[in-house]
Amino acid sequence: ASTAITCFTRGLDLRKETEDVVCPANCPLWQFYVFGDRVYASLSSICGAAIHRGVITSAGGAVRVQTLPGQENYPAVNANGIQSQVLARWASSFSVTRPKDTALEAVGRSVSTARPSTGKRPKKPLDKKTGNKDCKADIAFLIDGSYNIGQRRFNLQKNFVGKVAVMLGIGTDGPHVGVVQASEHPKIEFYLKNFTAAKEVLFAIKELGFRGGNSNTGKALKHTAQKFFSLENGARKGIPKIIVVFVDGWPSDDIEEAGILAREFGVNVFIVSVAKPTTEELGMVQDIGFVDKAVCRNNGFFSYQMPTWFGTTKYVKPLVQKLCSHEQMLCSKTCYNSVNIAFLIDGSSSIGDSNFRLVLDFISNVAKAFEISDIGSKIAAVQFTYDQRTEFGFTDYTTKEKVLSAIRNIHYMSGGTATGDAITFTTRNVFGPMKDGPNKNFLVVLTDGQSYDDVRGPAAAAQKAGITVFSVGVAWAPLDDLKDMASEPRESHTFFTREFTGLEQMVPDIIRGICKDFLDSKQ
Repeated sequence: ASTAITCFTRGLDLRKETEDVVCPANCPLWQFYVFGDRVYASLSSICGAAIHRGVITSAGGAVRVQTLPGQENYPAVNANGIQSQVLARWASSFSVTRPKDTALEAVGRSVSTARPSTGKRPKKPLDKKTGNKDCKADIAFLIDGSYNIGQRRFNLQKNFVGKVAVMLGIGTDGPHVGVVQASEHPKIEFYLKNFTAAKEVLFAIKELGFRGGNSNTGKALKHTAQKFFSLENGARKGIPKIIVVFVDGWPSDDIEEAGILAREFGVNVFIVSVAKPTTEELGMVQDIGFVDKAVCRNNGFFSYQMPTWFGTTKYVKPLVQKLCSHEQMLCSKTCYNSVNIAFLIDGSSSIGDSNFRLVLDFISNVAKAFEISDIGSKIAAVQFTYDQRTEFGFTDYTTKEKVLSAIRNIHYMSGGTATGDAITFTTRNVFGPMKDGPNKNFLVVLTDGQSYDDVRGPAAAAQKAGITVFSVGVAWAPLDDLKDMASEPRESHTFFTREFTGLEQMVPDIIRGICKDFLDSKQ
């Protein structure tokens, strides 16, 4: 038998390889999220995809859904009144066809009248206290309190934000929200930790007073990205941070820098632009492309337009769906929480005990900058002479304290220098097990002298395995060796200091280098 589904059921909501479903009639076309053409990302609405493909019309009907593997570059195509969107990659897909057996239609129809079409299982009533567990998000609504919007539309904006907040399903285990008002100067109205019930949030939104002034959205966005999401203000570890920026018309300051800052802080910025500038107003807008510069990614997903503040109810649900698409929050991953860094430490006899301590201090200071956890960044260390010794692997310690204590407890080996062999050993034994993990891989090689073996071949193999190599040389380390090991562009991946005391100054440059490579790999 076939299952009755709703307009909003997505491919990823189905459990079987092949499933026959029935779409309801009169789904509003503009609310569909569809990614791709023929093969649709499983994030897409099934009924939307079926209308897009021409399997059914808006009158609804039976659809056979076939689960397919994920792919890259789902295209945007306009068909049958639905504009599908581009998606760079997704983990699974589906296709839609007409079921072979027309008797199904009749069965399906009767099923859909028998019980409300809520997808696979009758929905468990939402537990008011815990909230919607499927929507994990910490959200700041950055509302427009400028003279641009005015008192009357400010109240309509509050109504809209209230409806979005209620539909999100706020609760202790669900989404948490706070509000910041942008005007001349930003004001944090309430934080994530202040309310965990929809009723309280609604009341707090009703009480907000209109501030007036210029719409310094950029200033407010910067302030929110820096101050709003601290743990003491109620942000939760491992939950996507989101800022929904409402702009009536256009901002009166620059927003691009704030967008960059938000991305560095791992915040996903959405822009809801209302009553965008008309042709005769364009001369007053300092940056027409302000939306694209501030959003998390310029891929259409993070921008949202409403023609006016009047009659916005129909825009609530599609916005809520976006905010709850956990896997689409591309900016949650930052260099600080999504890298694996292995340190390859020269333990040869020319270094000596006290300098070896300085090397360990250097490693600790680099590691300290990253958010180390089982779901975050990971650190490993290998010491080498002619031999190699894994001091600890990526999965041995999953807290910053334990990693730093393990680094302090590394004992100096003393011996010869075979850097090439050590790189090969680390690539195979330390990075090997992490090969298909989500994090980006980095190797920092520290040496104070000439290697007895070839370093170029092993370093090239490491880079081919997807590892970015930074080389750090001290004292007698030959520049040619350092350059041969480093990733391209070699200048920015090669470091050298005459004295071990000079390592300390390099710490910020190494961290910055790792972050730059991480961001470049994401673009």
